[in-house]
Amino acid sequence: MPALAGRHPRLQSGTIEDGAPLTEELILDASGVAKSYGAVAALRNASLAVRPGEVHALMGANGAGKSTLVKILTGAIHADKGDILIRGKRRDVRSPADARRAGLVPVYQDASLIPDLDIVSNLRLTATPVEPFANWVKELGVPDLDLSEMARDIPLAVLRVLDLARALAVEPDVLLLDEMTAALPANLAERVLDVVRRQSRAGRSVIFISHRFVEISALCDRATVLRDGQTVGVVDMEPGAEERIVELMLGAKIEKQRGFARRQASQADAGTRLSVRNLRVGTKLADVSFELKNGEVAGVVALEGQGQDELFAALSGSLRPSTGTIEADGVPVKFSHPADAIRAGIAYIPGDRTEALLMHRSVRENIALPFSARFRNWGPIGMQKERTIVGRAIERLQIDTRAQGEVQRLSGGNQQKVTIARWIAADARTVLCFDPTRGIDVGTKREIYRLLRELAGQGKSVLFYTSELEEVQLVCDRAIVIFGGKVVDVLPAEIADEAALTRAAYGLPRNATADVGILADLPATNGAAS
Repeated sequence: MPALAGRHPRLQSGTIEDGAPLTEELILDASGVAKSYGAVAALRNASLAVRPGEVHALMGANGAGKSTLVKILTGAIHADKGDILIRGKRRDVRSPADARRAGLVPVYQDASLIPDLDIVSNLRLTATPVEPFANWVKELGVPDLDLSEMARDIPLAVLRVLDLARALAVEPDVLLLDEMTAALPANLAERVLDVVRRQSRAGRSVIFISHRFVEISALCDRATVLRDGQTVGVVDMEPGAEERIVELMLGAKIEKQRGFARRQASQADAGTRLSVRNLRVGTKLADVSFELKNGEVAGVVALEGQGQDELFAALSGSLRPSTGTIEADGVPVKFSHPADAIRAGIAYIPGDRTEALLMHRSVRENIALPFSARFRNWGPIGMQKERTIVGRAIERLQIDTRAQGEVQRLSGGNQQKVTIARWIAADARTVLCFDPTRGIDVGTKREIYRLLRELAGQGKSVLFYTSELEEVQLVCDRAIVIFGGKVVDVLPAEIADEAALTRAAYGLPRNATADVGILADLPATNGAAS
C-alpha cells in the first residue's frame, strides 16, 4: 500500500461508467472538457475530480491529452467547451493569472523562465515573493543560487527546481506538476517527491503527471486515466492498480495483421550496420548501447522526454555526444555536422516535415538536394542523371505530383514521401526515421511501412522511432525500449505488442509468462529485464 494511502475515503476502482459517487467536497471538478485544433481533437470529453489534500495522478499514453488538460485548467489555453468548478463554484479561467488567483498553479513540462532575464526579473513578472521563493529553492536542494544570474546560464535541472519554487512561493491550493521529475537527477527528484508529500499533509492538493509508475504508486491516492482525449477511468492506487491503469490506457485493441515480411532466421547473423556504445547526450540520454544489423528495421520505443530526441540528434550529427562511441559499417565516426553523418551513409527523416523540406522549392529540387552536388560533370549529362534518379524515386514512392510542383502544395503524406524519396535517391545505407507517419493517413502509412521493409530487403538498415506502439509489430524486427535515458529492454517483434511495450516504456518488468526472446546485443549494464 502506498505511504499516502488511507487519508481519504476512496472512490471505487474502475471505469468512468461505474458511476462511483463523490461523497466529499471537491477542490477541483472539471467535466466535459474539449479542445480541438482544426480537425485534430486534443481533448474530446475529459473530466478530473480532485479532493482537498489529495495527490492525484493524471495518466495516459503520449497524445492522450494530459498536458492539454493541465494547460486548460491553468488558463494557458482556452477550452472549446466544458465546466471547471473550484470549491464548488464555476470559474472561467481565462489566463494563468486567473488560475493563480483561484489557487491553481502549474509547473509545466518545459522550463518557463524567460532566458534573457535574471531570476529576480522573472519573479517580478509573476509577482512572486522573493523570500519564500529563496527558502523553497534551498529546501529543494539548490542552496547557492545567485538571483542576479541570467536564466539562460542555469542548467535545465535547476531551472525546473526554480519553476517549482516559484509555484510553491504563492502557496497554491492545487499544484499541478507535469513531468516534474523527468529531467532531474535522483537527489533533486527525491526532494520534489518529499515536497509533494508535505503539501498533501498540509491539506493542499497535487495533480501529478509522471511516466514513472514507482512515483505514482508511492505518492498518489488515485489516478485518472485519459485515452484519445477522453477520461476512461478513475483508479485507486492499491495493489494491482498498475495493471488496471495499463489496461485503461490501451483500451480494446483490434488485432491487426502484420502483412510485412521480416528478416529470415538465416539473416540473424548479418553484419552490423550501426554500433552505438555507452552514448551520453546532454542530461536526458544517460547511457545507451545497441547494434543495428544489416537489413534490419529496429523500432525505438520511449515515452515523451526519455532521451529519444537526443539519440536521433546525435546519430544524425545535430548534437555531439558527451561520451560514447558510434561506428558506421565498422568504422568509428564522429559527427560535427549533419553533413558528416550523410557522408557516413546515415540519413535522417524527421517527424516534422518542415524541418527537412524546402517548402517553396520544387519536388525535384528537394529530392535532388543531397546527391546533386556529387555530380562532377554539370550541364546536359549531369542534369539528365539528376532527372533520371529523381524520376525513379518519385515513381517508386508513387508521389502524386509532377516533379516541377512546389512541395508546399502537396498533401502531408506526399510531403513525407518526398523526404523519404530524397534518401532513396541518395542511396543512404542507414535511415533514421523519427515518427515518420505522424499526422498522415492510414493508406500512406502502409505505403511507408512497405517501403521501409523493401529497404531492409535490399540490405539497408532502418532505426524507426514511433509514438504509435502498434507500428512496431507492423514494420519492425524488434523493439529497443528507452526509459530514463537508458535501454531497459529489447523485445523481438513477436512479443512486442502494445501491452508489453507500454509496460517496458513505463519501466515495469516484463510479464513473467512472456517469452523473453533474444537479448543478445543488450549490454548487461543497461538493466534489461531478463
